[in-house]
Amino acid sequence: MMAHATVYVGCTVPQLLRGAQSRIFPSHSPLRVLRHSAFCYCTGNCTIKSKRKMDHLERTANNFRQEVITQAKVCGITNESETVKRLRLAIANKDFTFKAGQWVDFFIPGVSVVGGFSICSSPGLLEREGILELAVKHTVHPPAHWIHTECTLDSEVALRVGADLHGYQEGKGNRHKLGTAKLYYSAKNTSELLFKKNILGLMKAFPGKITCCFHVTQQHSQICKELQPHITEGRISEKDLEKHVSDDTSWYICGPPPMIESVSKLLSNIGVPRNCVFFEKWW
Repeated sequence: MMAHATVYVGCTVPQLLRGAQSRIFPSHSPLRVLRHSAFCYCTGNCTIKSKRKMDHLERTANNFRQEVITQAKVCGITNESETVKRLRLAIANKDFTFKAGQWVDFFIPGVSVVGGFSICSSPGLLEREGILELAVKHTVHPPAHWIHTECTLDSEVALRVGADLHGYQEGKGNRHKLGTAKLYYSAKNTSELLFKKNILGLMKAFPGKITCCFHVTQQHSQICKELQPHITEGRISEKDLEKHVSDDTSWYICGPPPMIESVSKLLSNIGVPRNCVFFEKWW
């Protein structure tokens, strides 16, 4: 933890690819061809201004990335909800590491667009089992569409770790104490509240340290008894957040850009300093 209290609010490159691709992928590999294509696209087009929506590589061109590009094999696919799949990836490279909060560039053979997805598993799972997990919502974006319509067990992809939220603290010699974490989690309905069982489990394991308030905006079915005490109908409001304002609270926001902008405005309205609010709009 970076502060005594932490509040999470959510809904649901110049040297890009150079050097690492030749070490990891042989010259005939389709993954290497894909990376060369992505490199040319990013460096050749990142300065062009237009009204079209930027893709993942353009949006994150200036973000730090690890050099290592690692091959991975799909070893599990499950439906977390009607719109979200959980992808389990087997990582053979022992040098591949990440920190909680990081994301990956996601390379797919035959798909020219590079995806960017948050890692939803812990570094501990990678250390113990060599497994990394992603939760991917279905959209028309080519990488997400491929995961939902074409990806199968044993499909081969490649990954590279991107920026993380811990970087600005590195080198300062700070010793972090375990504080408290409050999660405000909003979705359309309870079926779209991903990992809710995991979150409830953490609340039981760390009483008073980890708490969560689930918000649903379009719930039409009955809510199960286990979730009922933690459910609020309606969007996350200024009233919900103002009770947590203090000098030692850090705020993390994750969600679509309009949601991030809306919550950022709410926090500003209740007097939260901008340097205490953290988010990334990289998708």
